[in-house]
Amino acid sequence: MLFSCIYILLVGFTNCFFFKMSWSASDFSLEGDYVLGGLFPLHEIEQETTLFSAETTECFRHISSKFGYHMLQVMRFAVEEINNSTTLLPNVSLGYDIFDYCSNIKNFNSALRFISNNGSIKPKEKLNNYKPKVIALTGPYGSTRTMTIAPLFTMDLIPMVNYGASTYPLSNKLQYPSFVRTIPSNKDLIEMIIHIIRWFGWNWVAFLGSQDDYSSDGLKLFNEYISNTGICLAYQERLSLNANYSLTLKKIDILNINVIVVFALPQYASKFIKAAIANNIQDKVWIASNAWSMNQQLPREPGIEKIGTIIGITERLLSLPGFNEFVYKARGTTDVGHNDAEGDVKSKTCNQVCHYCSLLTAEEIINENPSLSFAIYSAIYTIAHALHKVLQCDINECQKNTMAKPHMLLGEIKKLDFILNGRQVKYDDHFDPAISFAVVLWRTEVNPPQFQMVGIYEKHPEITFTIDNTLLTWHDNGSVPFSNCSVECKAGYSRQPGGFHSCCFTCKKCPPNTYVDSSRDHYTCFPCAEGEWSDEGSSTCQTRTIVYPQFTEILSIIVMVSAACLIILLIAIFCLFAYNYDTPVVKSAGGSMCFLMLTSLILSSISVFFFFGKPTFVFCLLRNVIFEYFFTVCISCLTVRSFQIISVFKMATQFPKVYSLWVKHNGQWLFIAFVSFMHLISCVIWMTVNPVKAIADSWTFKDQIMLICEMGSTISFTIVMFISWFIGFLCLLFSYMGRDLPKNYNEAKSITFSLILYYLTWIAYFTAYLSVKSKYIIILNAVAQVSSINGILFSYFIPKSYVIIFQPQKNTPAYFQTSIQTYTQTISRT
Repeated sequence: MLFSCIYILLVGFTNCFFFKMSWSASDFSLEGDYVLGGLFPLHEIEQETTLFSAETTECFRHISSKFGYHMLQVMRFAVEEINNSTTLLPNVSLGYDIFDYCSNIKNFNSALRFISNNGSIKPKEKLNNYKPKVIALTGPYGSTRTMTIAPLFTMDLIPMVNYGASTYPLSNKLQYPSFVRTIPSNKDLIEMIIHIIRWFGWNWVAFLGSQDDYSSDGLKLFNEYISNTGICLAYQERLSLNANYSLTLKKIDILNINVIVVFALPQYASKFIKAAIANNIQDKVWIASNAWSMNQQLPREPGIEKIGTIIGITERLLSLPGFNEFVYKARGTTDVGHNDAEGDVKSKTCNQVCHYCSLLTAEEIINENPSLSFAIYSAIYTIAHALHKVLQCDINECQKNTMAKPHMLLGEIKKLDFILNGRQVKYDDHFDPAISFAVVLWRTEVNPPQFQMVGIYEKHPEITFTIDNTLLTWHDNGSVPFSNCSVECKAGYSRQPGGFHSCCFTCKKCPPNTYVDSSRDHYTCFPCAEGEWSDEGSSTCQTRTIVYPQFTEILSIIVMVSAACLIILLIAIFCLFAYNYDTPVVKSAGGSMCFLMLTSLILSSISVFFFFGKPTFVFCLLRNVIFEYFFTVCISCLTVRSFQIISVFKMATQFPKVYSLWVKHNGQWLFIAFVSFMHLISCVIWMTVNPVKAIADSWTFKDQIMLICEMGSTISFTIVMFISWFIGFLCLLFSYMGRDLPKNYNEAKSITFSLILYYLTWIAYFTAYLSVKSKYIIILNAVAQVSSINGILFSYFIPKSYVIIFQPQKNTPAYFQTSIQTYTQTISRT
């Protein structure tokens, strides 16, 4: 294989040099102090064979390309402009040697001529001694062609300042150390295509390419760069010229793909667009790569306006001042229409023949695709500026005694930074240029068709991408076409995977207290934080309100003021009873036992204040246990008081011994002590086994967190309540048994009223507690305590206080003695 390749090279090279050539008056050559090489596609092979043959391709026998001849004229124009410059290479002239380069594998003759020295090639020649025919070259057009011949130049570090090869591997300086390009790489081109797709919110696209390095590299980069962008490549294919384009279009249509990236060489893109027209494909968006985005023939195809909207990507188009005049001048010295094909063939070989070139008018050349004009122009100026530096030129002259070698230019190219026609020309470490893309819209509905710039993409000094949406006239009634596998979920809906592609999904509403954050993950309903909430189908969480009875609330103030007044009243009665301790009313009310009852009620009232403010462990502990314990002590006193009265009037005569034991051993105090001790034990167990604690109730209300006190152990709490209620029941029973006692000793009505009020109040509270969840239930608990205390106060102590203050005549021993005698007489009669 290796020998066959060498054979092909040698045969092609010798075929080239054994013919007589005439360069001076040709478009293809110009003498100068330093010669530049140029490779341009003046012709194109429609389909290249992969078979090796020991012959040079004669490009003039293939399809002509006005685009290539336009590029050739740009190089000639740039060289003439530099030669006429008084500041750039002032006393040095540039020449050129240009070849028609139409094949990937059969144009080696021109490359070999560039690296030859006086008709010979010495591969092992040292760089300092090596002087090839050209100091540098520009071209060829196309990534595959460039990668085919690049090793011939890079091994000797001859600068290849390329205008038309964008494949990304060429940026690898280990493999291609002398490769420089003036157009952005495929990496930047693919990044811009992705920017366009994301700008319009598309995610369901097709990528079509040709079978060459340009498309292969683009497809590889596209697949790599769309990861984590939300874009799905629904269909991809690299097509040959003989492929079934109609079948490909049907597949795309079946998949409902409305955005198609055509990343292919012009001949492939042209066939595909023509196939779309022929197959009546309509209302698609076509994204054209830079290879064909400024194609001059396709916009004139009949019916192209029906296939949809075509958006092209090209370099920022910059006019070349003086180029039109140069072309008119060149055409004026050419016999337009003269066709000396035979003479050309005989006098020129090695692909420096162009039959159609002399037939072109100046207008045809000027109006040809200008997308690579500035790239060629800046390539020639890059070589000239580097040579200017190597020759140590000033504004007047260059040091001609300095022998410039090709490799010397590379170091200077890397350091270049100059302005050309208002645009900065500089290169990075990979010899890639500054990025300056334009987005163009094909206006096929006007005649002649136009290319309208609608957006820009630049990376220096910072990344800038923008599209003027107002300039886009979409085919779909002016609105942006839809090209998504699935309709985007509404806010608050998460995606549910619906196939291989992440772009295909169904939508599911997020449950309450969850939300979907599209910036984090489209597929997950995230739970709200502990202090937040959300409704069903939410995209954000809201902060929950912290709820508890505060000291400053109206209801809280009313209850606390009531409790404070209650305490003051109890203290006043305590003082009143102490002052009138020896009076019959105080003694009949219980004597010293009254002070224990009043003290218990005062302490019970204090617990009310612990219901307000932010709950803490201490507050939760004191708000109920103080009341339950001391109120039960008070009820036990009432129970004993009721029992004593019955004992005096009824039990003493029927059970004298039992009564005497009760009196002798202070049975009333033993009973109170026993009940108080048992109740204390139950309260301690309640508070220690599973103590009450402050909790944040976040489950009752979606938008609130209620700070409440948990009751603790249900069993312990039930025991505590049972003791209290059982003692109350005994009190109620004894008071009922004494309903017929003397009026001054009959407490049945007052005690019955207070205890019934006590029971009804707490039954109402527990009913509300079990059925309603609100911070007002906490206030109701405090109200229940105040109500219970008020029941005893107003039914038992207030009437006695009234007698002491306002009816002193009834607070005498005589009055009480009369009441007892009346009761005795009544009993004796019955």
